Amino acid sequence: MLSTLALSAARQRLVVAALAALHVTIIIASNYLVQLPITLFGLHTTWGAFSFPLVYVATDLTARVLGAAPARRVVRWVMLPALVLSYVISVLFHDGVFAGWAALGGFNLFVFRIALGSFIAYAVGQMLDIFVFSRLRATLAGSRHWWLAPSASSVLGNLVDSVLFFSIAFYASSDPFMAAHWVEIAMVDYAVKLMMAVAGILPLYGLLLAGLQRWFARSAAMQTAAA
Repeated sequence: MLSTLALSAARQRLVVAALAALHVTIIIASNYLVQLPITLFGLHTTWGAFSFPLVYVATDLTARVLGAAPARRVVRWVMLPALVLSYVISVLFHDGVFAGWAALGGFNLFVFRIALGSFIAYAVGQMLDIFVFSRLRATLAGSRHWWLAPSASSVLGNLVDSVLFFSIAFYASSDPFMAAHWVEIAMVDYAVKLMMAVAGILPLYGLLLAGLQRWFARSAAMQTAAA
């Protein structure tokens, strides 16, 4: 089982910065994609349901490799830039069309609510994810059931994230479609995230974890040989 790494302060800051950039990228993409509704098996959802779960892969791997404290540091670094950049990108490309730089001259309440909902849901959902993941990982130390920690943390984190995000962003929204369907969309969004966790995200986590284990094992062997 992969253990937490003891990295130098400079190396750890570099890793945390890279992970924070990855989180911001996924959040910006998701906040843009959530404006694009789709129908899935007759139910309303958005394209954002397929992109945001990737954040939980990055967070859980961070907590496993670096520990809970650096994972929380990633969340703190991401919150404000994600809020600002999500608003700017979503205003500029509202409804999938470039609106021009002049669009930034006015305040878009619809997009701001999406960015604010994402800000709050991300912070709460990710902190819960890290807490649950770290507790389960400690409880299951040495166990072969590595999948329990990322599964449980993703189930709870995504649930809290979906409830907070959609209620803040779309309750009584100025967009008639989202105002009428946000509860349905939130439920389908959560269901899609769970299906992705089982069918794609969890296997991806396992592959990345196995790759990291092999890479760290080779690095340790090379250091031992050099010594």
